[in-house]
Amino acid sequence: MPRERTCIATGETLPESALIRFAAAPDGALTPDIGAKLPGRGVWVRAERAAIEKAVKRNAFARGLKTAVAPPADLADRVEALIHRRCLDLLGLARSAGALAMGTVQVEEAIRRAPPLWLIEASDGAPDGRRKLIQLAFGLWGAEPRVAGCFTSAELGVALGRDPVVHAVLLQEGMAQRWTDEISRLSGFRAIIPASWPPPL
Repeated sequence: MPRERTCIATGETLPESALIRFAAAPDGALTPDIGAKLPGRGVWVRAERAAIEKAVKRNAFARGLKTAVAPPADLADRVEALIHRRCLDLLGLARSAGALAMGTVQVEEAIRRAPPLWLIEASDGAPDGRRKLIQLAFGLWGAEPRVAGCFTSAELGVALGRDPVVHAVLLQEGMAQRWTDEISRLSGFRAIIPASWPPPL
């Protein structure tokens, strides 16, 4: 059973995977501990922009850490950037582990072999190619796949060592679960599927 923590902004008790840990650096700076690995006292905030802004407004970080800290004005933006980077790094790890396919041909072949665990589509990719893959998955497996479309083809290319990357798919359950946790946290800060995308089905 996953460990749970209490959000200092909302008072909710949630799994750690739905929260962000914060710690105080020796110089008093407030540090987002995205991997929850820093030593010492920490506090937890729901992985949402509104919750972080609420914690800042209520001075909840200083109370929870029992020390004077001055959260930067752009704290929520910094957290978003760190989770964004972590999501891309996980895709790079998945590729190194053979747990990710990329490119139209390889993604199509992967979808034909098994239901896609996550379909990652570049936010600036052509809608026709994205629609074709989603419809293929739906037609073969009877369910629309989970789709993430919040990274550009250039960002995916840098993370995966091949520029540009428009289509990718996760192939391994363990890696897909780690990705699910991180992309779910990122969804508290930005839309995972752009509002401008037309319905695929």
